[in-house]
Amino acid sequence: MHDPEHRNPDRAPEPDRAPEPQPEPDRAPEPGDEIAEESAYDLLQRGHVLLRDRHHAQAAIVLERAARLEPGKASILEALGRARFNARQHEAAREAFEALVAVDPASHYGHFALGESLRKLGREREAWTHLRVAVALNPASALYRSALARVPAPDHVAERSAEDERRATAPRPAE
Repeated sequence: MHDPEHRNPDRAPEPDRAPEPQPEPDRAPEPGDEIAEESAYDLLQRGHVLLRDRHHAQAAIVLERAARLEPGKASILEALGRARFNARQHEAAREAFEALVAVDPASHYGHFALGESLRKLGREREAWTHLRVAVALNPASALYRSALARVPAPDHVAERSAEDERRATAPRPAE
């Protein structure tokens, strides 16, 4: 009896069916291979797991791949910036957070993280500006307020604040 599922390996495949791909053990997957393709979402999820497990440098590598697949995606840029910052790659983190605030200027976390990255790079004046924006966007955040308090205000702001204080405490003429 002939079994249609049993195929002779020496026989050519039927013309209406494509041959099943056979794995090549000596070859690594390449872009374009079905097994090598991962979606940006899959990579983002893997990156989140690596971040959660504190594998920051590995997370950055995975998230860089996601960012190449979905450039300008805020959720990927935020996770990538966090991974780079926690891996002490502060210049690379700054780049990711700058891209994040360019995509989403109302991202209070983006401004906070950009400010912290700039502070780590010794760029306090720029850091103060972004930390101030983060506090303005989310005034309830004690984290943002304490980060802002750690960075000295630029001279022009400190001078203006002193003048505002003098005006507020100066005696007012009687009417």
